[in-house]
Amino acid sequence: MKCDKHQSTTEERKPETMRITVILCTYNRCRSLQKALSSAAALVLPESVEWEILVVDNNSNDQTRETVKDSIRRYPGRFRYLFEPQPGKSHALNTGIRMSRGDVLAFMDDDVVVHQDWLNKLTFALHNGEWAGAGGRILPKWNCPPPRWLAPESSRAAGPLVAFHPMPQAGQIFAAPIGTNMAFRREMFEKYGNFRIDLGPRPGSELRNEDTEFGERLLAAGERLRYEPSAIVFHPVTETRLKKEYFLAWWLNKGEANIRQFGARPCTRYRIAGIPLYLLRRFAKWTLKWIISSDPAERFSNKLSAWENLGEIRECYREAAVPKKRPESCSV
Repeated sequence: MKCDKHQSTTEERKPETMRITVILCTYNRCRSLQKALSSAAALVLPESVEWEILVVDNNSNDQTRETVKDSIRRYPGRFRYLFEPQPGKSHALNTGIRMSRGDVLAFMDDDVVVHQDWLNKLTFALHNGEWAGAGGRILPKWNCPPPRWLAPESSRAAGPLVAFHPMPQAGQIFAAPIGTNMAFRREMFEKYGNFRIDLGPRPGSELRNEDTEFGERLLAAGERLRYEPSAIVFHPVTETRLKKEYFLAWWLNKGEANIRQFGARPCTRYRIAGIPLYLLRRFAKWTLKWIISSDPAERFSNKLSAWENLGEIRECYREAAVPKKRPESCSV
């Protein structure tokens, strides 16, 4: 009996090749970058996956270029180096997207260490089109005990410490993942645009939200995002991050980014110098709680809430003084 030439057996079928690009943007962090690249080079993925690590140097003036070139020599075919002269992380991210080769784009930071199964666990559910993107678990790596004024498990600590673990099991999430550990199908950027260039850190500014804004854009459009707790990256908690000044600056910048991303409440009629009254009332409430709190951790948490509101107030005042159209995301 002859087989039809169009028939194929299960043994003859080759698994569909999945192409992944890991985009890592870096700026003047050559020491931590070396550890990040070494951990990324040790990633383990199935043979059916083609993957690369694209390092985008955002105009560093340290030994970043030499650090990446050394990894290229040590791991041929695994790393690529790009130089983006325009300051700002979003510019670097968008350059990485434009120059990537993957059907799935994953993102990691230059100061993390990734688990060897991180990329496989993060992206395995994205190849069939059911999910638009995914986020993984981010664990703080402590080098010293937390101070008394900090509650490490609180929501006010999660952002500055770069911690993300919204639920114990894998499944759909309704909050945007964090740029330290996330992945999206390439077509999401083609459909919804790239990262907003008015958000994200740059020299002289630690304004944030460039990563979560993109995820929230997808959620608002009805796309489905997945959380995978087994996709783990470790983020170091340095001495710099364990200073009150760092936490206060982080939440002040977060408040500014909130207004730049979302604006103030719609239909806000009553304002003083462009500042909605509800923000002033909220700032007064958290300031009072900060003053009367006796527990050190609770007291500082209330102060951080007040500082976030202060950032929102500052950005509203700035926008009222210099009105301008809110920038859109950068197109592919």
